[in-house]
Amino acid sequence: MEALAPGKSAPDFALDTLDGKKFSLQDALDRGPVVAAFFKVSCPTCQYTFPYLERLYKAYGNKNVILVGVSQNDKKDTAAFVREYGITFPILLDDIRTYSVSNAFGLTNVPTIFWIARDGEIEICSVGWVKNDFEQINRKMAEAAEAAQAPVFQPGEEVTDFRAG
Repeated sequence: MEALAPGKSAPDFALDTLDGKKFSLQDALDRGPVVAAFFKVSCPTCQYTFPYLERLYKAYGNKNVILVGVSQNDKKDTAAFVREYGITFPILLDDIRTYSVSNAFGLTNVPTIFWIARDGEIEICSVGWVKNDFEQINRKMAEAAEAAQAPVFQPGEEVTDFRAG
């Protein structure tokens, strides 16, 4: 089984956030598109990707687009990851006994990032680190936030085109 492809409907889900709140995909979609980034704290490609996702969050906040991480780890390990990598966007906790949400999305690798349109359709599914996909997500977030596109990569910063998840 592979991750759900563009054109498929995202499965609805509700999960607890790291800070104990409830997150519902349907409620979030009522406010705008959702970027859902699935990860595992021990994954080197996730460790590479999440600081760039944080830059997107800093650039656009959750203005007309919601960015969330979906952790495949327990609360303690996830909290340590969030602190270590300076993540401030909402982090959701998948059930580590069943991985029900990860499985519903057909995950085989992390990170996997989905752009979910307001109608629930998956428009982007990016597995691992794919710089072109990330740039496309940046464009879509800027458009949704009705903001100028933020430069996510710094001048002189070496950013690889691809890293397997």
